[in-house]
Amino acid sequence: MNTFPFYFRSVAQTRHFVTLKMFFVFCTFAAEFKDNRMSNNQYNQEVNQTISLSQEILHRQDPEQAEHLSRFFKTGKGEYGEGDKFLGIKVPVVREIVKKCWQSVSFYELEACVTSEYHEMRLAGLLTLVQFFKAAKGDRGLQQLNVSFYLSHLQFVNNWDLVDLTCYEILGVWLLDKDRKMLYDMVENGSTIWEQRIGIVTTMQFLRHGELDDTYALAELFLKKPAPLHDLLQKAAGWLLREAGKRDEQRLREWLEPRRATMPRTMLRYAIERFPEEERKRMLER
Repeated sequence: MNTFPFYFRSVAQTRHFVTLKMFFVFCTFAAEFKDNRMSNNQYNQEVNQTISLSQEILHRQDPEQAEHLSRFFKTGKGEYGEGDKFLGIKVPVVREIVKKCWQSVSFYELEACVTSEYHEMRLAGLLTLVQFFKAAKGDRGLQQLNVSFYLSHLQFVNNWDLVDLTCYEILGVWLLDKDRKMLYDMVENGSTIWEQRIGIVTTMQFLRHGELDDTYALAELFLKKPAPLHDLLQKAAGWLLREAGKRDEQRLREWLEPRRATMPRTMLRYAIERFPEEERKRMLER
């Protein structure tokens, strides 16, 4: 049985379906919130007084901070974030804005935010999608549409924070009771480092449920990739291995021991960060 019929390798294949379908679903979703929370008059009054998500983001921009974030996220020529544009808003502030505004976000605004040229606008849109997904708990059809929207917009999930703050909250939860082949496909065949990173970081949700196998299996796939493995993929794999070690430290040691001599150094350093200093030194010896 196909447990995830809306995942296609081609982003273009899903985008048309999702755009049409999500519009009607999100309209219904918004209407349900209105009916459950307040009368029509109360709802109309609140909406009229609510500043939009995108307006609030633009209102908080800080040109000086934007320069700092541009350097931090490596937007220079040839760097991993080349060409990305920043408004100068830190993640906690974006979270605050999303918490305030997400229930009034329309589908059109969600689409505009997620596809924006500005990093913080994309982050706000993606965090809003996380909220939509959480609010749809119990409605499998609506959750599936949220997941389909996420997967059809992966080209905009294009920096490590956008990946790390959203993928396990959406894909990780969705795949808890489903086949996880798509994550292996992302790691093995992902066309960007961001898609490959999504593959491993999504397993954070599985770790939180005591399921360690996929993290180790996907980390193994990274070891089979041609050297040098991108630094951001080494960090992601090492981070998730370290998280797996928090659940079962002995298993992590046993997994690392036969691989430590040939593992990429950054990946290994991240994985053993919680080990005693003497053990870390020994592990790093070739």
